Amino acid sequence: MEKLASLACSLSYSPRLSDLRSDPTWLLSGSDEEDDSIVCRCRKTSMASRKKVLLKVIILGDSGVGKTSLMNQYVNKKFSNQYKATIGADFLTKEVMVDDRMVTMQIWDTAGQERFQSLGVAFYRGADCCVLVYDVTALNTFNTLDSWKDEFLIQASPRDPENFPFVVLGNKIDLENRQVTTKRAQAWCKSNKSNIPYFETSAKEAINVEQAFQTIGRNALKQESEVETYDFTDQIKLRDDKPVASSDGCRC
Repeated sequence: MEKLASLACSLSYSPRLSDLRSDPTWLLSGSDEEDDSIVCRCRKTSMASRKKVLLKVIILGDSGVGKTSLMNQYVNKKFSNQYKATIGADFLTKEVMVDDRMVTMQIWDTAGQERFQSLGVAFYRGADCCVLVYDVTALNTFNTLDSWKDEFLIQASPRDPENFPFVVLGNKIDLENRQVTTKRAQAWCKSNKSNIPYFETSAKEAINVEQAFQTIGRNALKQESEVETYDFTDQIKLRDDKPVASSDGCRC
């Protein structure tokens, strides 16, 4: 019986929100007087605590533009000069307040190499916002923004592709020998129907990184991928109270 009670309570746990495991509001109580039923009671909580908002953000761009560095700077406040290409994809999470709502941002850093683009469909689906990153000192990384944007829309298949939220980051503004002007980048963003927000950033110097991700979170929230924990009623009986009749019709 204890195993059955434990199983019933475990169903209320959402595996994507491991922080709920330590939530003290879950109580298990068994009646000493009633051997034929075990009740799993859940203390009533506010709607805000029963719903968790998960925002999935995808970062795309050519290899070496600083996608991993931007993610690490935002989540961990760290920067490393040692370059290591991402293989496949990786992600970090961060809980933040967006428009007075606590959300969990799940930020996916994807490989920029062409040989990994076939993996896109596995990572892009369910995204709430896509961040396009280029290196302001490398014109070729800016010229590929169109292909990255189109590839994402094809692979992710959002419900409303024309209004899906994108954000463009021109990274490495701390370096000299700039090749892409602010005016040119802004013109590209305005040429899109949705008038894509644009930020110039430095992952190394933490310039505009926080501001950029605030906008990313706000735009992603409009898509609002909301994860609900299983909401049980106050009492769940694991066994039927009705008497079981024998084969000859007599009660045992």
